[in-house]
Amino acid sequence: MSELVKGRVVRADARVYHVQIEGEVRQCAPRGKLFEQLEGDVKNPVVVGDWVQIGPESDLPGIEQVLPRRNYLSRIASSHDPREQVLFSNVDQLCAVASVRKPGFSSSRTDRILAACRWHEIPAILVLNKIDLDRGEEASALRATYESAQTEVLEISALEGVGLDRLRALLKNKVSALYGASGVGKSTILNVLQPGLDLKVSKTSKYWAGGRHTTSFSQMLHLSFGCWVIDTPGIRVFRMHGITKPHLRDLFPELVPYDGRCRFADCTHDHEPECAVFDAVEAGKIAPTRFASYLEILDEIQPPPEDLDAVEPDG
Repeated sequence: MSELVKGRVVRADARVYHVQIEGEVRQCAPRGKLFEQLEGDVKNPVVVGDWVQIGPESDLPGIEQVLPRRNYLSRIASSHDPREQVLFSNVDQLCAVASVRKPGFSSSRTDRILAACRWHEIPAILVLNKIDLDRGEEASALRATYESAQTEVLEISALEGVGLDRLRALLKNKVSALYGASGVGKSTILNVLQPGLDLKVSKTSKYWAGGRHTTSFSQMLHLSFGCWVIDTPGIRVFRMHGITKPHLRDLFPELVPYDGRCRFADCTHDHEPECAVFDAVEAGKIAPTRFASYLEILDEIQPPPEDLDAVEPDG
């Protein structure tokens, strides 16, 4: 490679990236200038899904430039690192994978992921796995809740093959990300969709009633029926980055019809009197779990920098 060539990042390992260049996958390292050019408080300059420019041939070719992203998903890096961690980019859709049981469904985690997708303008589907473990009407209740939130819900059982034809159809001819908690079955789903893929899977943790982190890095996989899928490590905590309180209301579609119907025009639907959203929750028109997720995220949102002086310190 005597001049810059275009490639796509298909795997991220610490600071070494696997880039597909003209059908061949090469290991590349990002140039230091990419870290120097990071805008704001972004943690990582390169992610799976990025289109990049690769520099001249060497033992470890360098990523010289990240081309503009069509979209991306990010979160707060950790409780100890408030920077924005970009997870992946340039996808057609996200499949938020959850399970009915083992581990149990988490409204909080799912609602955060779906809200983040709306914030970053990524179409999202809720893939509800392990419906073979449904002990009653759990799956149908979840379907009703999320369809009322304008989210498509697909019920599947990877182990029993239920719903996989529909999932194949949804994935075909697209770049999709599979994202969700540890143990919900992302790797199992991919192994069933693509026989011979042999992604490592493990049993759920008895102590946490959750899953172990079997996948330790993000990678983009090409499936034989005509699609690309980004497989991601399992998550336990997801906190949105950069969201503001006025925008949060728009990320919960079932709250939008009540805009302008509260006593106060700038109602946050939290503590204000004569709140139409609160009345709708009380009347069973909005799922309490969804409203609880909204309030939880609202409580976490930090005020803008110019207002920080007005915030009383803890204690």
